Amino acid sequence: MIDEGASLEEVRAIFSNDRFASDACGCRVVEAARGHAVCEFDITAGHRNEKGGVMGGAIFTVADFAMAVASNVGSPTTVSVSSTIEFMSAARGTRLIATADVEKDGRTLGFYRCVVTDELGTPVARATQTLMHLRE
Repeated sequence: MIDEGASLEEVRAIFSNDRFASDACGCRVVEAARGHAVCEFDITAGHRNEKGGVMGGAIFTVADFAMAVASNVGSPTTVSVSSTIEFMSAARGTRLIATADVEKDGRTLGFYRCVVTDELGTPVARATQTLMHLRE
């Protein structure tokens, strides 16, 4: 469990162990609180598909990462049970920003939503997750 009072630096240090999101995609934690997180990454050539757009997997990764941060701060260890994503528009900017918030948090399950935009405000995707709180 990540303490609800953990500093942003402490949360960043913990989630730096998420090697795929942090190392492969370059995801960064911008805000972190119980039930809320903002994460981002700078779009690079490595995030692009053959048509030049940002790969759906990269967009999903930043959304998943933001929901993981939001659901694990101040809560028991939480894992995803189900995820959906809808791609809305191509990114026009150079950075993707994922904002995740809790919709309902129960004793066993949590329901989260995430909106992904670029820094220009273009709506790129929306995602939802059902999460399970593990009892340790």
